[in-house]
Amino acid sequence: MNYYGAKELAAAFRTVRNNTIQIAEDIPEDKYGFRATPENRSIGEMLIHIAHIPDFPYEALGVQKRTSMTGFDFMAFIEPRIADEKSGKRKAEIVKQLKDGRDHFANWLETLPESFLGEVVTMPPGGEPPSRSRFDMIMSVKEHEMHHRGQLMLLERMVGVVPHLTRRMEETRARMQQAAAKP
Repeated sequence: MNYYGAKELAAAFRTVRNNTIQIAEDIPEDKYGFRATPENRSIGEMLIHIAHIPDFPYEALGVQKRTSMTGFDFMAFIEPRIADEKSGKRKAEIVKQLKDGRDHFANWLETLPESFLGEVVTMPPGGEPPSRSRFDMIMSVKEHEMHHRGQLMLLERMVGVVPHLTRRMEETRARMQQAAAKP
């Protein structure tokens, strides 16, 4: 019995993406060019990178329905996405891209039968692990986005924005302390 299927994947992805969208909305547009070091992506570039994270599993698993990644030209696939990161999009365009991607990917996830999620995909020679379930490949979208969202939360602090989840936690803590102080 599987307690975490397509509906749960979609709901979890929406939650993660909604938090990313909140960060994108909270950061002022004039800070989208900020980068922690010259080698790092800017805030805007990272948000565009995040917007593209679902593209690979959707293309490979949803469109091409691959059972093997051998022969998939990953570099050709990501080159236009890297170019998009450098495109200089405005904040509103990036937020829209994040929202549209959330809806497209989550709606696709909801349609996936458990049998599809359990199928194994062989990685190219030398791939580690040598095979992965479709479920694992799809779950990595959320993990990848959360990795970058952690970076964004640090960048928020660096540009003077208190992350929304921190604000929420501080508000909850203050209410609890206030309630505990009442006789």
